[in-house]
Amino acid sequence: MLNHIVVMGRLTRDPELRYTQSQIPVASFTVACDRDFGNRDGAERQTDFIDVVAWRHTAEFVSKYFTKGSMAVVSGRLQIRDWTDRDGNKRRSAEIVADNVYFGESKRRDDNAGGGYSRPAAPQSAPSSYGNQSYGGYDNVPKSDSAFAELDDGDGELPF
Repeated sequence: MLNHIVVMGRLTRDPELRYTQSQIPVASFTVACDRDFGNRDGAERQTDFIDVVAWRHTAEFVSKYFTKGSMAVVSGRLQIRDWTDRDGNKRRSAEIVADNVYFGESKRRDDNAGGGYSRPAAPQSAPSSYGNQSYGGYDNVPKSDSAFAELDDGDGELPF
């Protein structure tokens, strides 16, 4: 059987990180996802508010790097839980048990810088070796402010 779900939306609140009695981290949060379609009469799109639960390293990652309003891509499985409320009524709820949570947008710049978006910073330098072995000629990469080197276009012809 297949039970896999992927949603993308904004967190409606900061993730809540808790620990079980055996000190296993668990984070819960809600993602607001706009539906891909609107009504034919031009009404606003509807939004679904989907509860998400993340465990262990994923829970710690979410609580450290995501806040209210962050765009997140959540991949996991759909879980239906039956439970009893305080009044003794039987309830049912659906939630995503997250396997992975990804950033849904680039990191925001400072609010003073106009509120735009920027690409995540590239590593300052490529690794030149692992142990005593050298890989891929990284030792010949010119050192500059960027981790990328400019390529010479040559005559502009592709080699194939």
